[in-house]
Amino acid sequence: MSKPKVFITRKWPSSVEEKLKARYDVTLNVDDRPLTADEFKHALQNYDAVCPTVCDSFPADVLNVENKRCKILANFGVGYNHIDIETANAQNLIITNTPGVLTESTADIAMTLLLMSARRGAEGDRLVRAQQWQGWCPTHMMSSDVTGATLGLIGFGRIAQAMARKAHHGFGMKIIYFKPSPADKSVIDDLQATRCDSIEQVMQSADFVSLHCPGGESTHHLINQQMLDLMKPTAHLINTARGDVVDTEALINTLKSKAIMGAGLDVYEGEPNVNKGLLDLENVSLLPHLGSATIATRTAMGEKVLNNLDAYFKDQPLPDRVI
Repeated sequence: MSKPKVFITRKWPSSVEEKLKARYDVTLNVDDRPLTADEFKHALQNYDAVCPTVCDSFPADVLNVENKRCKILANFGVGYNHIDIETANAQNLIITNTPGVLTESTADIAMTLLLMSARRGAEGDRLVRAQQWQGWCPTHMMSSDVTGATLGLIGFGRIAQAMARKAHHGFGMKIIYFKPSPADKSVIDDLQATRCDSIEQVMQSADFVSLHCPGGESTHHLINQQMLDLMKPTAHLINTARGDVVDTEALINTLKSKAIMGAGLDVYEGEPNVNKGLLDLENVSLLPHLGSATIATRTAMGEKVLNNLDAYFKDQPLPDRVI
């Protein structure tokens, strides 16, 4: 009996690729290059399963390709706003993702960006590398205190709560958050967290605002100029969620005018393209979407995809089914 045909859109950790090769008739992206819409269409027509990542776009035009063979998109990543869910649902196309295993690593990156922005880490690194540092002096590159400051979280799921634990127990930060419904009492008690009545209240009150909401139409440009104008002039914005949650032009204008102290970004609108206006600013720290980029986490994500594929082809319940 022939093995199911599986298409992997980008390079994965080698240990997971070896398992894929043992179990399936798999095609790997050995060059690890971004693929085109036509290549995605071809994969949908010729494979039983396609495994995209969060940087691969599957809009309606791609999903509506004729003579589609693929029945499952086993996504390497938690977010799935790069897939047209309405179209996939109408076609009974199964989608799975990889929740749970990247919580701590992504929260670590959020804290990294918070610290980089607060203490002007990226700016200081550039100064030293350019051999422009002229030595210590009492007023050089003064920055923001983290210990005891207020961290405001937009969204309060697993990653936000993990960041809150690191911030509260590690740095003594006060935790405030917004989500439509209150968090579990045990979480609130552990973090001494306060739920705000609105996003606006978080924006006005926090010294550091960290975004942890999903992407998609409902959150597109959620953080716009009006929201940014509510922030303290000493505040910092951190985004490890999705790039399109923030209106990039509004953020650039806000940072240029120094209406807030700084920002730290791991995600961008239209990535991997980054708005050039961000590149000219000293008061923003930029990372290349590293949230889950640890060896253990990326391997665990691949194992999650593998588990979903195995369950699908054995006609068993899928552990991480989205639709």
